[in-house]
Order: sequence, then structure tokens, then C-alpha cells
Amino acid sequence: MTATPTAGAAPPDTPADQAGGGGYRLFLTARSISWTGSAISLVALPLLIYQRSGSPALTGLLSALEAIPYLLLGLPAGAWADRMDPRRVLGLSALASCLLLASVPLADAAGALTTGHLLVAAAGSATALTFSDAAGFRALAALVPPGRMGQATGHLSAVSTVIALAGPAAGGLLAAALGASAAIAVDAASFALSALLMTRLPLTPTPSARSPHRSLRTEIGEGLRWVWNHRLVRTLTLLGVGNSLTAGFVTGLVVVVAVRQLDLSSDDGRIGLLYAAAGAGSLLASLLLAPLQRHLPVGWITLGGLAAGLLFLGGWSASRSLILGAVTLLGWQAANTLVSLNGIVVRQTLAPLELQARVNTTARIIAWGGQPAGALLGGMTAEHAGLGPALGVGGSGLALALLAGTLTRLRHRDRLDALVHTPPAPARAPARLLRTRAHTDAADGASG
Repeated sequence: MTATPTAGAAPPDTPADQAGGGGYRLFLTARSISWTGSAISLVALPLLIYQRSGSPALTGLLSALEAIPYLLLGLPAGAWADRMDPRRVLGLSALASCLLLASVPLADAAGALTTGHLLVAAAGSATALTFSDAAGFRALAALVPPGRMGQATGHLSAVSTVIALAGPAAGGLLAAALGASAAIAVDAASFALSALLMTRLPLTPTPSARSPHRSLRTEIGEGLRWVWNHRLVRTLTLLGVGNSLTAGFVTGLVVVVAVRQLDLSSDDGRIGLLYAAAGAGSLLASLLLAPLQRHLPVGWITLGGLAAGLLFLGGWSASRSLILGAVTLLGWQAANTLVSLNGIVVRQTLAPLELQARVNTTARIIAWGGQPAGALLGGMTAEHAGLGPALGVGGSGLALALLAGTLTRLRHRDRLDALVHTPPAPARAPARLLRTRAHTDAADGASG
């Protein structure tokens, strides 16, 4: 959540010091190393599967499988993050990703690599990252003083965006020079180093203040109810489904567009420049978000981002050159990221600290839920109907979200600074949800 530094504190020398000191710097370093490796695999994995299969459907399936584990396991992962030692979870999840990704170049060297192997490795690594993401919320809260959480989150976002800008271009060049399989080996090594650093985080397990008899279902329900009951957070989260549906269509077909529409070969290192352009779009959105939130209502930012995304998607669909494709993809990614970040900052600002992990994993699952469906549908549509129809259908997510958003009170919402000082306006939960809460509370009382 966003916050200002503690009053009266001496200004530290570095952004990491401002955020929380040596433990935070170690956490940031470990994250940066694994993010760099993942940025390389972002290009190398779809390249490898497309080179082996030539199938847009399988390429889209890869993107879907990388998202599905978060949708299936994000809720329990968020609840477990409040129960377990985050250092252990972060280390073990990084080690699991290392082993799964390392199996790809090893199998390729032995002549035993299959398309199924690639899909399993991608899905398994995404599963490990689901637990790492949830534990990261807990670790960050333990390493950073509450008054500096906003600075820490912003610094992490800036670093990850810069890596997203440079990493894919490096991944494309690396895959072109050494082969996509060798590029994935670099990602595996990055997770090995990250696992080692995560085990050295200065974290000590703290006893939970919650009853040991509370069920996992009850704790998950708390996060779900908070997201549902807060009208603004609920609206932004639901609109995110349409935003992520279109994102699945676009990101799942970048390689296919590059080969079929921009006339690049599947082993052309310039494909990485398209991913780098998307990273530049994310960076642009990160830089624009804070000033926009100071001057505009948060609802306007979301609606404007959805509208801009539709315009740039039209340009991306019509692109026939690398330069035009990169520029329009940059614009689309900036708009897409602006909508996502606006929703994230709003809920991090308004959610109670003790619910941060559960609220964020809950909202991410809902808002991100359209991405795997979009990736899978985009690949299948491109396979059977062609690339143009696939991108056209992909725009339906943004169009529906924009239409729905204009029919809500989102146009009249306050700026972010006003929301901080305004009590949330809860909405009445569905009767079934209220009955579930009463049932679980009664069960907890009986078990206690």
C-alpha cells in the first residue's frame, strides 16, 4: 500500500535504504536476478515451442498454462503465506523453478525434448512462482516498515519494469546466438542464485496472532469478502477481467504476429525487440501513474486506459512493419499496464495490512482470470480462422470492459489521495456469501 516515510526520519542515501535497509536490498537483488532470467524465457519458451511445432494454438496454450496455476492456487497460496516462513517458501519455490527449467536444455541435449515436456516445465515453474508471489507480500511486510511500504513497492515495480524492458531483447539475441534452449538454461541458473539469496533473508518466524483452529477456508473467505464488499476495488477488479482477456490474445500471439504479419523468421533476434517495446510500455505506464493519480480520479484513469488500449490494439492488428508493430505494441502495453497498476495501487492503499496477501492474490486471480482464456482462444482462433480474426476477437475484452465501466459510478470517483481519507463504501454481499461466512464462523467457534 502507498504511504509516506516516517515523520522525522533522516533521509537515507539510496532508494533501497529509504525502503527498508539491508534485508530489503537482499530481497530486491534476489528478485531482480530471477526476473532477469524470466525475461529471457519470456522470449525463449514461445520461440522454442513454435520452432518445434509451428502451431499458434500450442504457442497460445503455453501462455495459458503459465497463467492457470495462479488462478487455481492463488487463493490458498495467499492464505498459506500468512502461516508459513516466507524465507523457506521463497527459497524452495525458486529451487523448484530452477530444476524444472534446467530439465529443458538437458533433455534437448539428450535429444529427448518434446512439446509436452516444454508445456509441463512452463506450468510447473508458474506453479512455483504462485507461491513465491504470495510469500513475497509477507516477506516485504516483514522487511519494510509500514510507513515505507509505498516506496518499497514502487521501487520493486520500477526495477521489474526496467528488466522487462531490457531482458526480452537480450533473450531474443541470446536465443538467436546460442539457441532458445541455452537461453532457458540461463533462466534456470538465475533461479538457483535467487534461491540461495532468499535463504539468507534476515527473517525470523513470528507466532501468529490468529487462532490455530481457524480453517484455511475461513482465511481465504476474509480476503474474498473484503474485495467484494469494497465497491471501488470490486469494480476495478471486475473490469480487469476484460483487460486481461485482451492481454491474453495479444501476448499469446506476439511470436505468431512477428512471423506471419511482420515477415520475421522464427529465429530472428529482432523478435525480442517487440517484447522490449512492451517492456517500454510498462515503464511508461509506471512513470505516468503517480502524476495521473494526483490529478485525475482513479476511475477516469481506468476508463481512459481501456479506451487507449482499444486504439493501440487496432494499430497493432494493422501493423506490417517491425517499427510500426513495436510502436503500437508499446502503446497497447502502456494502456494495459496503466489499468492494471491503477487497480493494484488502489487496493494496496485501501486494504488493511493484515489482509494484503489475501486481498492481492484474490484480486489478481479475478482480474487476471481472462488472460489464460484469451491466450488459449487467441491461439485456436489464429489456427483455424487466421490472425486477423483472432486479434479482432481479442479486442472484445477491452470493449466490454469499457462499456461496463461507463455504466458504473466509476466516472465520479475521487482521486487517490481523497480515497485514503474516505471510509470505504461497502456493498451488500450476496446472501450465499453471507451464509457461508456465518457457517464458517460457527464452525470455527465449535472447533475452538
